[in-house]
Amino acid sequence: MACNVLITAASRRVPLVLAFKQALNALGETGAVVVTDVNPLSPAVHVADRAYLVPSSQADGYLDEVARICEYEDIRLVIPTIDDELELFGAARARFEEAGVLVAVSHAATASICNDKLATCERLRAHGIAAAPTWVPSTLPADVAFPLFVKPRGGRGGVGAYRVNDRRELDFFLSYVADPVVQEYLDGPEFTLDVMCDFNGQPISVVPRERVVIRSGVIDRGRTKRDPSLIDLAVACTRVLPFAGAINIQCRVVDGRPTVFEINPRFSGGIPLTIAAGADFPRWLVELALGRVVAPAIGQFVSDLWMTSYEASIFLDNDRAATLAACVERPLEDVA
Repeated sequence: MACNVLITAASRRVPLVLAFKQALNALGETGAVVVTDVNPLSPAVHVADRAYLVPSSQADGYLDEVARICEYEDIRLVIPTIDDELELFGAARARFEEAGVLVAVSHAATASICNDKLATCERLRAHGIAAAPTWVPSTLPADVAFPLFVKPRGGRGGVGAYRVNDRRELDFFLSYVADPVVQEYLDGPEFTLDVMCDFNGQPISVVPRERVVIRSGVIDRGRTKRDPSLIDLAVACTRVLPFAGAINIQCRVVDGRPTVFEINPRFSGGIPLTIAAGADFPRWLVELALGRVVAPAIGQFVSDLWMTSYEASIFLDNDRAATLAACVERPLEDVA
């Protein structure tokens, strides 16, 4: 039986699409990597085996449309990729499983907590895990020490996040940033901890990556780092929140102690480095979708492997660009 994979909101995630293609090939499995997106000019549309235009994840009927595509394409594994849809898919996991489709997403309750930076840090700190002290404006102590960090409570990708150095800047950014939280400023090297869990919440792999250069919220240059304190921190987080599939934990190391400031229960933008280091999350997820057991491989990766990234482009002539709507499947009208 073919193991077809659906990646939602594929957008610029060309490396992720290619990684799943390579995983299927390496396992000797027949199958296609299908993507959905709201824009036919998204680059991942043009490297996938097939692509479908869908409405925004916030639109009525979005999950119904994805379910119809899964039925039509005989999808075995769905990979949600954006924060906006994680809670939605988390609440619908059982629905898809009844149709024979595994969705690599954490339960809705976990996604809800992780989409709330205040709730994330409060949950971790309540269980003894080092996490950034985080406040909403009404609970901010009068004698709080500067510098601080202001960002949207539900933001992503570093958008709307600002270091504030004094009370004047704090007052400005609290009025400028929508629904802000304030965090203690963590001054130290920044790491992403790429983590993969099976569908029972068991951690399979942890790969810490130092974010040496960051561009638009995504690692541009960095390296893997086999640091037991970082690996232990990630495993501790999986005991507090039940995860499934790929997640990424953001932290900084302050005075030798790693401290979490947010968790994203989805694939990270820097996942190509983790895969290149030998932790093949896409391959393991395909194996799980095929009903195979994947043994934990925590700490088994190439340490001090560097990644330095660059932009790549897909070129389309004007005729091709003008007829993309005909080249990308439209929402299915004939599938019940």
